[in-house]
Amino acid sequence: MVMSKKLSGKKIAILSTDGFEQSELFEPRKALIEAGAEVHIISLKAGQIKGWSDGNWGSSIKVDELASEADAEEFDALMLPGGVINPDRLRIDENAIEFVESFLRAGKPVAAICHGLQTLIETGLIAGKTMTSWRSLKTDLLNAGATWMDQDVVVDQGLITSRKPEDIPAFNRKMIEEFAKGIPEIHPAQPPIH
Repeated sequence: MVMSKKLSGKKIAILSTDGFEQSELFEPRKALIEAGAEVHIISLKAGQIKGWSDGNWGSSIKVDELASEADAEEFDALMLPGGVINPDRLRIDENAIEFVESFLRAGKPVAAICHGLQTLIETGLIAGKTMTSWRSLKTDLLNAGATWMDQDVVVDQGLITSRKPEDIPAFNRKMIEEFAKGIPEIHPAQPPIH
């Protein structure tokens, strides 16, 4: 997939920990790098984190920064991979939640796939957003005040969400497109310009 270098000069954070769905971290990361982005893996622990693939532990990836030390202001956008174990660990970590909240409060683009949306739910900042996810999170998203849609990728003012690994090609395209745009120009708190 040729995306030119749409993301040259952009610094992207991927927040993850052990048990991430392998394809949902490695494939988006590769697409971001191919689009020219500088990508950093942010996690709860130093060293390496291990993926989950086909019901077993998979490949590992090096951690660049800890969530407790990373500064969201240094990044242009955030990506949250899924997996069942990974977001379950992230959403109970105060540093991880604060890191995600910083992107949302600043209006920076955030992409999340599959179970990765659990961490977004934990922020309490998704009410009024239109999103998609792995089907088992539908009720959680509705309870958090979001509108849920069953489609491969949904974009709502810089928030990019997808359902599952099969959606990764569509997810990657929209993620790169939205990350290239940067902070959306229209914020709900601002009155429309006539």
